[in-house]
Amino acid sequence: MEKKKQEKVLSVVVLVYIVCVVFRLFEYFILQTDKTWVGEAVVHKLIGIVILYLAVQMQGFSWNDIGFVKEKAVKYLLKGLAFGLGIFAIAYAAETLVVMAQGRFDSLQLYVSAYAVDENIGYQTGMVFFLICILGNIVNVIMEEGIFRGLFIRILEKKYHFIFAAVISSVLFGMWHMVAPIRNYADGTSSMGGMIANIIMLVVTSGLVGFKFSLLTKITGSLYMAMGDHFVNNTIVNLLHVVSTTGADEMMVLRVAIAQSLSCVMVLVYYILAYRKKEN
Repeated sequence: MEKKKQEKVLSVVVLVYIVCVVFRLFEYFILQTDKTWVGEAVVHKLIGIVILYLAVQMQGFSWNDIGFVKEKAVKYLLKGLAFGLGIFAIAYAAETLVVMAQGRFDSLQLYVSAYAVDENIGYQTGMVFFLICILGNIVNVIMEEGIFRGLFIRILEKKYHFIFAAVISSVLFGMWHMVAPIRNYADGTSSMGGMIANIIMLVVTSGLVGFKFSLLTKITGSLYMAMGDHFVNNTIVNLLHVVSTTGADEMMVLRVAIAQSLSCVMVLVYYILAYRKKEN
């Protein structure tokens, strides 16, 4: 009986994933909440939290089992926030220096924008928009970390080694980010070539970042450090902007590439060293 349950783990993960994707497609193509004053596709994330709750109950897990561990939760959350802010401080500094070297730097500005793959769009300075951005990203990290790094890896580890489980989860997380470029192509705001390029970029980068979050979860035994880092990754690019004489966030791709590459390498090296120390 136990063997049969183990053989079904991948099917369970794929089924939960498909259900979440259906609601994601519905919001992006039908509701299009991210194009309204809300500026966030948050409805399917709220539904995703409900799906997470139901899946946890059906699998017989506790919240501790999937990484919502109360012990040291605040400590790990603060560590994740500090890690993310430190990494992005380096990335913003590098981007600013490049723009300065080109003689185009104007200022760093704080306002709310919407993420659009290779640039930010919109300009909102009202407090309500800052609040919506922050709350939307809190919902986002709870749902995505709970589903991808909590539930999926916990289920997959019934049968597979952690690294393989993390790879599967990360591939699914990368594919999760294909929806926006497809919607942009369907809307006529992106060409076929642009859609393909954006899909490749998002799948690869999101997959790598998802793997980093998986390692952070394994290292700490908790989702909270990954959640803190994830929150910074998603929020800071929409709040803090490098403004030049010719526009804003024109080199955002460089900023994000530096931040994600550096953080991924640092976490991977730490994981390898910690794993070797444990083996010895």
